[in-house]
Amino acid sequence: MLRMLIAKEIRNNILSFRFLVSFVLLFAVVTVTALLLTGDYLKKQDEYARRQVEIERYVKSYAHFNRIGNVLRPSQPPISFQTLVRGLTSDVNIEEFDEDPLPVMFPLIDLTFIVTVLMSLIALIFSYDAVCGEKEDGTLKLMLANGLSRSKVILAKVAGGVMALVWPFLLSLTAGMIIILLHPRVVWTGPDWGALGLIVLGSVIYVTVFDLIGVLLSSIHRSSSSSIMTSLFVWVLLVLVIPNLSPYIASSIKPAPSRIKIARETERIQDVERDELGMKMAAEKRRELTGRYPVLTENLSAAETKLRIAQDPAYRQAYQGAAAEIDKVWAEANRIQGEKAGAIAQDLRRREEAQTELSVRISMLSPLAGLTYLATDLSSTGVRNLTHFSTLSAIWERAFNEDYRPKKIEVLRRKDPSADVWNTAVDMSDAPRFRYTEEELKGRVRSVLPAFAVLLSAGLVLFAAAYVAFIRYDIR
Repeated sequence: MLRMLIAKEIRNNILSFRFLVSFVLLFAVVTVTALLLTGDYLKKQDEYARRQVEIERYVKSYAHFNRIGNVLRPSQPPISFQTLVRGLTSDVNIEEFDEDPLPVMFPLIDLTFIVTVLMSLIALIFSYDAVCGEKEDGTLKLMLANGLSRSKVILAKVAGGVMALVWPFLLSLTAGMIIILLHPRVVWTGPDWGALGLIVLGSVIYVTVFDLIGVLLSSIHRSSSSSIMTSLFVWVLLVLVIPNLSPYIASSIKPAPSRIKIARETERIQDVERDELGMKMAAEKRRELTGRYPVLTENLSAAETKLRIAQDPAYRQAYQGAAAEIDKVWAEANRIQGEKAGAIAQDLRRREEAQTELSVRISMLSPLAGLTYLATDLSSTGVRNLTHFSTLSAIWERAFNEDYRPKKIEVLRRKDPSADVWNTAVDMSDAPRFRYTEEELKGRVRSVLPAFAVLLSAGLVLFAAAYVAFIRYDIR
């Protein structure tokens, strides 16, 4: 009997006009989105490749240690999942769009947007009259009069409604994936397919949650007109209000200083203050070195200094000893100012982490936030990927700053002790390169288990509430 009831619900939904409109809308939106995001992904691939070529040319012919940090720095290449999920890695800089601000004002939608916004609204449209609509038509009284249990009726309505929603979504997604994979430059790996499967599973749970909301509200209201109005109010609250207000609520409860202000302060500490301190300490050290190396008091030009170093071993030893002492002075100035800037940056990170954590907790009151975190983290386009990227960047920076640079400077100074190694162009084609690799799938899966748990818990609570409401529903 339950199977017959589910089949009846599916048939009623499929034969309705709203199903036809929803299917056509989903199919069109998903396929067009896949086509546009694939084109955007290929464009980003080309831009990334061009940037890498320019960087390689720079480090081979024009690089010097005083400015290399502005050029040779970590950057994430486009990943294949960006053909479906844009996430946080998408560029929002107006300069990237040839002075056209519209792509920033009206960004491309993606799979996350389609599920969280479009599918949730369709789910409510399908279910807002699941109970009260049949009461108005008189079919609900007829079913229950024939001995059907209310538990089977409510279970069939939920299962039939979800199945009628899922199949159009899966067919549309399949068409979108065909469009994506038709391009030979888009390559999906096994972990990508695993992540996509889990995102689809999360999407089904998310759609079920909103279908249950509609069934619950339909079991509370006496008429379809009042049910649809309440459903729309709940949808606006859960999809638009709570997720968007959560950062502002968190910032008012746990404020953090402006990043721009902190960036300016740390830049001043590590640039202007560092130079002032370094010059003061270097001047004091030079006065001390003058007594230790009297030979350095001679006023020689750069060319004369270089010639004297080549011809006079004693002068070369004194010059190299003094240069090493001055380097230590500047290293100490960098350390002192770096610690000051680091303390400020650490305080900012601590406050931002606390604010972000509170914002996440508030936003999780909405199922939309749970699915968004789930989809972006599984696809390596979310907040977790930013942390992973920062970890990889720190590893590369240590390899460059603590291993490669000192050795390279030592080699340069052995060749020419009088050379300005910080501001002279050096061939750095042998420098370590940053290589981005996605986090393993198992790590991403562990990170989204709480989001899965929240969605499942919401579904169970809503089903229990819908069941109780329907059991008590007056069919007269």
